[in-house]
Amino acid sequence: MMCLRSLTLGLAALVLVLPAPSAAAEDPDRIFDKSTVWRPLTPNDKLVVYGIDDPLVGGVACHYTQPEKGGIKGTLGLAEDVSDISLSCRQVGPVQFKGKFDQGAVVFSERRSLIFKSMQIVRGCDAKRNTLIYMVYSDKVIQGSPKNSTSTVPLMPWGTEPPPKCGEFVKG
Repeated sequence: MMCLRSLTLGLAALVLVLPAPSAAAEDPDRIFDKSTVWRPLTPNDKLVVYGIDDPLVGGVACHYTQPEKGGIKGTLGLAEDVSDISLSCRQVGPVQFKGKFDQGAVVFSERRSLIFKSMQIVRGCDAKRNTLIYMVYSDKVIQGSPKNSTSTVPLMPWGTEPPPKCGEFVKG
């Protein structure tokens, strides 16, 4: 009984000291969802499509689809969402870098469970091919990062201006 109480207090303290979910980008836009499991008195399980703009690279947008649990646990925010997340990024206007970035810099991050799991979208640059690379992955403190997805955005002219070279904006 004492060990259970200590464990509970320890987990509660951990939640209080963990940083709030950080997002380099503003909150994602919920585009639409599709129910995948019907549940009779609680919300259904569903796949939800979100859209985000890269906060450091104007003219690039990403869309990702992630499952969301319904039921009582999902409604109360206690369900651990699975790690299956797909990602697609595209150039949607003239590309404009707003500063330099590190390879693997976080574009967007959110928690996927109460304590241990998070989802992150990170950005890199393939300078040889002048292509931005976006990767989404989930990580779990205990089991590593089991799932990931990658999308590339070749930088193309928009109008008459040539595209910027992403390699010129990578730190180091």
